[in-house]
Amino acid sequence: MSLVALARKTLFYEWRKFLPAALAVAFSGLLLLMQAALMFGIFNSAGVYVRKSTADLWAGYPGTQTIELGRSIPRDTEMALRMDPDVLQVEPFHWIDGDWRGPASRGSVSVFISGIDPGADGLMFARALPPQNRALLYEPGTVIVDVADLDKLGLAVGGSATLNGHRVKIVAAGHGLRALGGVNIVTSTATARRLSTDSDPNRPAYWVASVRAGADPARVRDRILAAWPQRHFSVWTRDEFAHATATYWMFETGAGLGFVFFTCVVFLVGTVITSQTLMAAVASHVREYAMLNALGAGHAALRRVVLEQALVVGCFGIVLGAVVSAVLILIARGQAVPVAFDPTAALACGVLVLAIALVSGAMAVRAIAHLEPANLLR
Repeated sequence: MSLVALARKTLFYEWRKFLPAALAVAFSGLLLLMQAALMFGIFNSAGVYVRKSTADLWAGYPGTQTIELGRSIPRDTEMALRMDPDVLQVEPFHWIDGDWRGPASRGSVSVFISGIDPGADGLMFARALPPQNRALLYEPGTVIVDVADLDKLGLAVGGSATLNGHRVKIVAAGHGLRALGGVNIVTSTATARRLSTDSDPNRPAYWVASVRAGADPARVRDRILAAWPQRHFSVWTRDEFAHATATYWMFETGAGLGFVFFTCVVFLVGTVITSQTLMAAVASHVREYAMLNALGAGHAALRRVVLEQALVVGCFGIVLGAVVSAVLILIARGQAVPVAFDPTAALACGVLVLAIALVSGAMAVRAIAHLEPANLLR
């Protein structure tokens, strides 16, 4: 029987001794996976305006790093987009800071106002608002909010409040409208202009456009920028703007560094706990290892046995942690907690968990580092 097969049989028959190590690995994997899901969920909510819309191109103020930093741009931006032969549809997107005053018990709430085209074929929030809800925004002074934000505003559908000094009414509540940093209030472009505090409310913060099927948005963007060298606007593809927004919130605000630091802490703690449990499991079989050593198995071969056991424990921990994480993510989504699953992040978490197991196994090898056949006589 090979030593690798022996390692697996030992795990099978003595699984109770290795269970604490597997649970430690699973818990480390659970923390890493849930942290990644929360991180991507939170930062993706910053780009909800981009991800929930069908616009292929975004035009805004030069140098804008995230939606919230948008500034008014000239109206000739619309003409610059429409003049490209591959552009099919262009519409404005008003992004305005707002002051919401509902029930007196709630006080004032800072909100974000999104002024969109309420047409059935509108680009903004096309993936979040069905046509029947969009049509409700044709009535002046009507707004739509996310279901999860109703409690924060202290109102239900049909309730009224004051927004930037004007009376508004909640006519519907949708899903997928929550924004990072505040409540997102969706209304029509006409109502948004009335709510605007800018000196020129007719100048939106962004113009969005869709391109023909088969057209490359990046090439369309390059043509538009080349045709308007003296422009007072910039153009991004949907993926570029969503990535820029998420990157800004990850690194420019310092929040991303907090997640990285927590990852290092989880790795360190998981390694220490797992190594101690593995070391105890290995130490409990020191007589067996001493017998194998007396029969001719070298220390290098015995180290491979321990590392093989650590690898199996790590794989089991990954599977267990993934199952529990999937259940928790489903529960979190049901409670409107911002979580998102990213395959690349999940793979990275799996690699980290395996690294924890292998590093722990390498540390547990110390239990047989000074193994002597004389241990059999004890």
